[in-house]
Amino acid sequence: MAVEEMTKIVEEAVTGEVFGVWFLIGAALVFFMQAGFAMVETGFTRAKNAGNIIMKNLMDFCIGTVGFVLLGFSLMMAEDYVFGFIGIPNLSIFTDFGGFIEGNASSFVFNLVFCATAATIVSGSMAERTKFSSYCIYSGVISLFVYPVEAGWVWNSQGWLAKLGFHDFAGSAAIHSVGGITALIGAVMVGPRLGKYIKDKRGKVKKVNAIQGHSITLGALGCFILWFGWYGFNGAAAWSGDSLASIFLTTTIAPAVATCTTMVYTWIKNGKPDVSMCLNASLAGLVGITAGCDALDALGSAVVGVVSGILVVAVVEFLDLKLHIDDPVGAVGVHLANGIWGTLAVGLLASPSAPAGLKGFFYTGNIRLLGVQTIGIIAVLAWTFALMSVVFILIKKTIGLRVSQEEEIKGLDCTEHGLPSAYADFAPAVESLDYGFEEAVAVRGEIPVAEAVPVKKVPVFEEGTPKFTKIEIICKESRFETLKTALMNIGITGMTVSHVLGCGIQKGKPEYYRGVQVEANLLPKIQVDIVVSKVPVTSVIETAKKILYTGHIGDGKIFVYDVENVVKIRTGEEGFDALQDIE
Repeated sequence: MAVEEMTKIVEEAVTGEVFGVWFLIGAALVFFMQAGFAMVETGFTRAKNAGNIIMKNLMDFCIGTVGFVLLGFSLMMAEDYVFGFIGIPNLSIFTDFGGFIEGNASSFVFNLVFCATAATIVSGSMAERTKFSSYCIYSGVISLFVYPVEAGWVWNSQGWLAKLGFHDFAGSAAIHSVGGITALIGAVMVGPRLGKYIKDKRGKVKKVNAIQGHSITLGALGCFILWFGWYGFNGAAAWSGDSLASIFLTTTIAPAVATCTTMVYTWIKNGKPDVSMCLNASLAGLVGITAGCDALDALGSAVVGVVSGILVVAVVEFLDLKLHIDDPVGAVGVHLANGIWGTLAVGLLASPSAPAGLKGFFYTGNIRLLGVQTIGIIAVLAWTFALMSVVFILIKKTIGLRVSQEEEIKGLDCTEHGLPSAYADFAPAVESLDYGFEEAVAVRGEIPVAEAVPVKKVPVFEEGTPKFTKIEIICKESRFETLKTALMNIGITGMTVSHVLGCGIQKGKPEYYRGVQVEANLLPKIQVDIVVSKVPVTSVIETAKKILYTGHIGDGKIFVYDVENVVKIRTGEEGFDALQDIE
């Protein structure tokens, strides 16, 4: 054998080993995307359901693994196929583990994490009102049977769509459209969250309320995790260094352009760029480029991004404002709408010069590929719609899909999982811990020295004693420090300061959240409470007015009350003496 031939064989073997390792690294990146989905869904929903969201995302993968091991992988990647429609399970993972590892281990791991991704998309659209037990049943069914069958059509060489020439490199149709159509069915079946849509006496929706997510920061973290994991999602199956570089490039251009498009679009439409919609746009661009990441060039990727950026906003707002379908995280707009668009974009924009060598309509005028892509996406959606509709109807008729109104109001963390809050230190509850203070004795005035600190003279509060006045000042946060200094300069020795929310006659300033107007905003303010006796009330009021006045709406208000008595807890002093400094 010639040296050149041996060198070529060695290079091919090394390259094969390298890309085999990269294939598994890509699978690990896709698994990490579960954390991204969990953070996006948690951030875009309310804090009282955060633990429930985390639990559902955890169980999507764990239940999905069990289902995929038992049956899913055998249906999807079986060697024997019935009319290119469904595989005949051989269960070799149980009967011939050594042979399975040698021939199928990498494929199993990679397809498993893809399967879990399809399942977890639905969690966000049904968030905050779905029974956990019902969700677990759904998750098992989609992983056991629904996803494996249609994914086999696309990625098993014997699948009828694969033979037809259908191209879905990383799953715009097989994963995202499947998760998206299931998310739509689930959101319709379970119904909207309480208070989302206000109806009149005839049952017609007269007002749409914006229910804001509790942490845009967590949502952004999830978006960045997903974008990072998407390089494995799209790039793991690359067959050469050039194809991998091309895939990374298109996987970067499309979401970036989509996000810029949404930023400009919402800025023009609502007067300000919408943060949550821009996060959705990044994911929409990633979904849109997934099918053709290996077949589109830079221009095609940019076109995908522009359409994705507009499409995601249009679909999210249409579902919410027109169809009144409550999708808290925008799963339908991101995954269904852009999964369809991404699949069709291959038929329109696939570049003959790209590594895949496909020929899109806009480059060649040949409509065949677009026709195949259309047939494929319709078949995948029809299969999923039929099966998941039956599954959700059966669940609804038996154990029920939705929690009770009381449970929904309390939050699913508490009612479904026994968590007072996913953020325990911030739980809105009275703490019941025993700190060992049972022997403490309250000061009542005439308490022996052995039981309390030394007590000064305790006056009797009678008529003719000094008058006490409480002054309550509501002001802007930015003016508090100046106000505090000015009050102390006129002799104020103590004050109580609170962060409060409120609005005046204008009912706050209207803003938009995900295209829905947020009315009657409660604006953050500072409330300063002072009780005075020696310091003249007029001095406090004039000082506050001088410091807080700007001439603009929102400067604040001052309220004045009579106070009957004042008691200092430490010493038991009452009246005028209770307001004085320690000598």
